[in-house]
Amino acid sequence: MDSCDRKFLKVDTASRQDEISLISRIAEQDQTALSLLYDRYSRIIYTIAYRILNSAEESEEIVLDVFTQVWRIAKNYNSQKARVDTWLFMLTRSRALDRLRSYARLDKAVAISEDAIMMQPHTDSPEEDVLIRERRSYVVACLSEIPDEQRLVLELAYFGGLSHSEISTKTGISLGTVKTRIRLGLKKLRELIGEEWSSF
Repeated sequence: MDSCDRKFLKVDTASRQDEISLISRIAEQDQTALSLLYDRYSRIIYTIAYRILNSAEESEEIVLDVFTQVWRIAKNYNSQKARVDTWLFMLTRSRALDRLRSYARLDKAVAISEDAIMMQPHTDSPEEDVLIRERRSYVVACLSEIPDEQRLVLELAYFGGLSHSEISTKTGISLGTVKTRIRLGLKKLRELIGEEWSSF
């Protein structure tokens, strides 16, 4: 091992010890340490998440999720099992893959919510017609609680009947962002509807 290699190893070892120290401080609820760790790793965590999700908005959420998780579980970190960067990347990958798996569930929610939003009374039962009107009114009221940019694409998709590509062309928003906003909007809609969701 030449002097250059020894110097690099010494710097690398010092850096690892510094990061372990940051995690220990975070475990003691030191917000400054969390900020330092965030400054050091937020960009690369975003990059990892983006490669998996291909969505800027969702990748930003992953970054926040990861550091929120670090704040909660820093006391569980074991430096004997993984380096700090490896631990962070594992948390990131796990969060991003969980998000991907949720897409499958949200795809089902798309169909359900479309039916709920678009349903019109067309039954032979006046009581059922009233129930359908009430459900639709409830969904529309919940839509008003969703962020404007998400509500816009949902309304264009389900009230306007536009495809994702048509929404992108009409609004000038990238296709990927349109899809992401629809997913996030539907997720928020489901949260707002809550237990009532099961009746749609």
